[in-house]
Amino acid sequence: MSYPVDQGATVVITHRVKEGQQEGYNDWLEEIGPLCRATPGHLDWHIVRPIPGLSETYTVIIRFDTVEHLQGWMNSEVRSQLIEKVRPLLAGDDDFFVRSGLDFWFTPQGARAKVPVRWKQFLVTWSAIFPLASCVPLAVIPLLRLLGLPPLPYFDTLVVSGVIVFLMVYLVMPRYTRLVQRWLFD
Repeated sequence: MSYPVDQGATVVITHRVKEGQQEGYNDWLEEIGPLCRATPGHLDWHIVRPIPGLSETYTVIIRFDTVEHLQGWMNSEVRSQLIEKVRPLLAGDDDFFVRSGLDFWFTPQGARAKVPVRWKQFLVTWSAIFPLASCVPLAVIPLLRLLGLPPLPYFDTLVVSGVIVFLMVYLVMPRYTRLVQRWLFD
């Protein structure tokens, strides 16, 4: 599958870590993280750690500015060597899938499903962002003033946009796309 190179790309990597190997895996993350972040085109790196007693899966989400840069990292000799180094700590394989642009919001778990057409992605994203962009500032700006922070437009925008993106990625889009899934994939 080919992706447009100007829309950014995200890779979602899942690793199931063997019981008792979490400390070694965390050390490995500390080793690979700076190398990945130093790669051309790197934008963002998030680790979703397992919940003790409930799961043993780590999820690493890495964003790059282009698919080409992401593939450069994923196929790099440095990453290959580090994956070989961590294999003894893993209960499974180095599982990952790549999405361009915002497609990862619209891909059901399993990653083999088709991606909805762009105009539907646009409508769903816009309909989720509009209420957040309208309401979040009404809650966040007064809170910033209550905390004694002076009105600084760029700082206010930074905080408001951060809250909106957080809500979109972690709360709104996972639930909203499930709600409209039939229409999206129709």
